[in-house]
Amino acid sequence: MPRKAQPAPSQRMLRVGEEVRHILSETLRNGGFDDPVLFESSSTVTVTEVRVSPDLRYATAYVMTLGGINFDEILPALNEAAWFFQQDIGKKVKMRTTPKVRFVKDDSFDEAQKIENILKGINAD
Repeated sequence: MPRKAQPAPSQRMLRVGEEVRHILSETLRNGGFDDPVLFESSSTVTVTEVRVSPDLRYATAYVMTLGGINFDEILPALNEAAWFFQQDIGKKVKMRTTPKVRFVKDDSFDEAQKIENILKGINAD
């Protein structure tokens, strides 16, 4: 699903999104999950971007696994454990409300591959 065009985010939204991305990545790296899928595969997950809503209550985390392996199992597990990530964010970021995190697949790599294939096809002709 391509990302929808939205108005440009404010500097605060960008700063909070980047900070949340770092926290999510650190939480994935440290592990400590009860879910066996996340326990085994959390180190293969990359958080490519986090977009927060203008009111900073919601955050959409775009994720991908290395090589796309087991992604169909990992994405539901991440969303199931979103409370764990939100708890970690709440401990590390001093905000009035902690953003509620939702994980979605990052399709930007697939789109880049499509564009590259089209360009290769043009060059071959």
